Amino acid sequence: MLETSSISVIKKELQQMPKEVLIQHFLRVAKYKKESKELLNYLLFESHDEANYIRQVKEEVEAEFKTINHASIYYVKKGVQRIHRILNKYIRYSGKKATQIELLIFFCYQMKLCKTNYKRSKVLNNLYDRQIVSISKALAAVHEDLRLDFEEDLKQIL
Repeated sequence: MLETSSISVIKKELQQMPKEVLIQHFLRVAKYKKESKELLNYLLFESHDEANYIRQVKEEVEAEFKTINHASIYYVKKGVQRIHRILNKYIRYSGKKATQIELLIFFCYQMKLCKTNYKRSKVLNNLYDRQIVSISKALAAVHEDLRLDFEEDLKQIL
């Protein structure tokens, strides 16, 4: 079985390659996995305007919450978990703590607005609580001014 090189070895090799070869390699990587293409799209087109990126993600999350089937708590749980997976993917693409906090606060706010009471389901209640913990941990890594703004938003969803 072939061994995969470490990131540092790959980085050194990429630094030695000509620009044209790098472009071919990136396009080839993007062709095989949807997530790779989405990440490349974020890095090329979205990363320079983080506020617009956050707005687009919020719109998508809000639209997804509106499509949740409220026939039973099971469907609500599956729908919220699916939205959470999508949101985590977008947060990973950004890699910025401020974006993570803002999007997770928005997710929790949308859960509170959901027609079904999330506290009726242990799974949804635990998911909500984990997001609060994630927000609190990420708050420690942001600038003090941002932290104060986010703490105000956090109080609204608690």
